[in-house]
Amino acid sequence: MTEPELVATCWTSAGDAAPMRKTERSPLDPLERVREVGAAGWMGLGFVLDDLRAIRDTIGYDALADEISGAGLRHGEVELCSGWWKDPEGAWRGHWEELLEAAQRLDVAFIKIGTDSAPAVEDVEPFVEPLRRLAAEAESYGTKVALEPLPFGMIASIPQGAELIRRVDHPAAGLVVDYWHVFRAGTSLEELRSALTADQVFGVELCDADETVVGTLFEDTRDNRRLIGEGDQDVCGFIETLRAIGYDGPWGVEILSEDHRRRPLHEALDVARRTALSAFDVA
Repeated sequence: MTEPELVATCWTSAGDAAPMRKTERSPLDPLERVREVGAAGWMGLGFVLDDLRAIRDTIGYDALADEISGAGLRHGEVELCSGWWKDPEGAWRGHWEELLEAAQRLDVAFIKIGTDSAPAVEDVEPFVEPLRRLAAEAESYGTKVALEPLPFGMIASIPQGAELIRRVDHPAAGLVVDYWHVFRAGTSLEELRSALTADQVFGVELCDADETVVGTLFEDTRDNRRLIGEGDQDVCGFIETLRAIGYDGPWGVEILSEDHRRRPLHEALDVARRTALSAFDVA
């Protein structure tokens, strides 16, 4: 079997950085991250907006793009924009434009977007036209937009996200399917298979976790993800399900935890990749 192409999503290579801190910028040199990701055998990586701002204002995107190419990396991701369904000229707009520039300069496959931490909406219709506009704009920059449903967010499950993407009906609008957000939303693999089509899936993120939530859902996703094979979730079944619907793209690995943030970069990348590959040996 051909070895899967794995992407170190932004937090997997970020060191001691985490979502919703005062700054989400990684303390690690971005060029070092790229070199270590390539040397460890990954085929891509991601950066969060605070990283991208620092890169733009220091070494510049051209230097980063050259390093990515030199490391043999083929898949890139940038994130995250929220608030895009609100006031068209709201604060989110500046963030979105920064991500568009980064996506174009770094030639990445998609820009990841999310929704607010809030109760799930009953009707996705208010999000349809705003997301369609984002998709058209992303397409004009040579990229796509990928929504990540969150079980603590307004679009709270993959089936709900898939319904939104169906209504948007634009080739540059799709989903990031993060396995943590599948099982913590209570979505079964059969429900996942029934809800998705391969063309809707722009990115996939693998991880493992304990059976029960520790703290809030946000605290659990930020601090308690497990290396693949070290938790209680059916990662192999998830991989099989995505393959069954026809997904054949790269596989992101999203290891986000207090333990992972303490690991030296080389060790963090090596153990995350090695444990992820073990799931494909079984799937």
